[in-house]
Amino acid sequence: MRSFLLLLSLSFIIGCQPSTELITKQRVPHFTWYNATVYFMMTDRFYDGDASNNYQHTVDNQPAPYRGYMGGDIKGITQKVRDGYFTDLGVNAIWMTPLVEQIKGSVDEGTGTSFGFHGYWTRDWTALDSKFGTKADLQELIKESHQRGIRVLMDVVANHTGPVTPLDSQWPDEWVKTGPRCTYVSAETTINCTLVENLPDIKTESESEVTLPKFLVEKWKSEGRYNQEVAELDEWFSTTGYKRTAVNFILKWLVDFIKEYGVDGFRVDTVKHTEADVWDNLWQQAYIAYANYKKEHSDPVLDYDDEFYMVGEVYNYYISGGRNYNYGDEVVDFYGTGFKSLINFDFKSDAHNDYEQIFSKYDTLLHGPLKGKSILNYISSHDDGGPFDKERMRTIEGGTKLLLCPGGVQIYYGDETGRSLSVKADGDATLRSFMNWDELEKGININDVSTQEILRHWQKIGSFRRDNPAVGAGRHQMINDQPYVFKRVYNESDYENKVVVGLDLPKGKKKIKVDGVFADKAKVIDTYGEVGAIVEDGHITVDTPYDVVLIEQVDE
Repeated sequence: MRSFLLLLSLSFIIGCQPSTELITKQRVPHFTWYNATVYFMMTDRFYDGDASNNYQHTVDNQPAPYRGYMGGDIKGITQKVRDGYFTDLGVNAIWMTPLVEQIKGSVDEGTGTSFGFHGYWTRDWTALDSKFGTKADLQELIKESHQRGIRVLMDVVANHTGPVTPLDSQWPDEWVKTGPRCTYVSAETTINCTLVENLPDIKTESESEVTLPKFLVEKWKSEGRYNQEVAELDEWFSTTGYKRTAVNFILKWLVDFIKEYGVDGFRVDTVKHTEADVWDNLWQQAYIAYANYKKEHSDPVLDYDDEFYMVGEVYNYYISGGRNYNYGDEVVDFYGTGFKSLINFDFKSDAHNDYEQIFSKYDTLLHGPLKGKSILNYISSHDDGGPFDKERMRTIEGGTKLLLCPGGVQIYYGDETGRSLSVKADGDATLRSFMNWDELEKGININDVSTQEILRHWQKIGSFRRDNPAVGAGRHQMINDQPYVFKRVYNESDYENKVVVGLDLPKGKKKIKVDGVFADKAKVIDTYGEVGAIVEDGHITVDTPYDVVLIEQVDE
């Protein structure tokens, strides 16, 4: 329940809209990953906070549309953290595309010249890419985020390196394979294969021990850190008992992000393309590293009772199938390999259904087959060509359905501002335009709805969601069909949270049934309309110009 300072009880009781001075938040919201609101951004496409690290494309090697660097960086994300952008949106975790050093130069993917702006073409897992920022920049981002109750997830890749370019070094054959191409008819043809041409696949299946690639040794020596890196590797293999296989080197380098920066979780890329035991090993070492980091560092802002969080991208995992992913000839439960959550590819289709169909389905699955685990729902993403509402015709509806659905949610940058997903570019580049800050500042209309109006709607529901874990983690029950009203109730140990939500209601004066949720004479507030009310005969009455009510109780 939310705690407020009420200064004018008369205006509260009669339901008049109070000024902002009448309502003062008194508590830090109860956090649970089951109710997480994760904001996902492409680092290079979000905000340019440091023009000095911008990459200058040469005249003779221009990128295809939206396939080159555009200047977004870590400092840009930090600035928006400080500005309160994520706080106002109700975000309690951020996830940015990989920050590790990318390949040099470019490749021709068949869609034109492409650069590693997206972060998924790793050259050196032990270094940050200077085009994104420095170690100090990342430390500052995490510090500023934690001070505002925002967790930080790193996007990690262990399945593949970056493509070979004329300017870059080839990983040795003992580390990678360059074929066959994946055909996705079985586990073998999904795992022991390459995703696309010229994308070397790490030999994660190999038990053969390997030595460091020559180009990496030379690079580390030129940077004056070879001896330190080797000493750390020796300690890692000695402590873990792991063989010196290619993938176990990479696991060490991924876990270092926890040891050095204290990141709160991993978003793991291309999960289904790698053997499940790899992720189990990653989770075990990440769990240990996170626990040790918390012992060695004090952070009074975050609730550090949480274990390390891992969410997996198992492409085409659908919540309808429960815990399992079916390769065709083999079924794997990735939840059993360290993942607390998986990205849910069902929601973009489910979002076309009505509210109760969506919400009751997800409540049943999350508190049944998936009990103890969670999901991240999304309406758009960086590599999904079939998002919900690609033309941004239903931005308000999309926000309502996503942010009020049971489970965790993933906001892809610009969902909340109507950023175009249909720019003139080939393939997934059309999903990766720069964040539409200019449109937001000017209040440009997106299909007759102002960007500022879209954002305000997402902010209201997002903040309500963050402040009330019942929204994503509680049990769902419909109270009334017409007009549509439902309740969510969350219980954990001695903590209870209850909310009532009404959608597609008449604008103006409306009477809402809250019987069985809030007792008579209880003081509640509609946080969407910012008006208070008193429960009488199991109902409240509010008068707002909106068709949405978000009801929570006010602490005495």
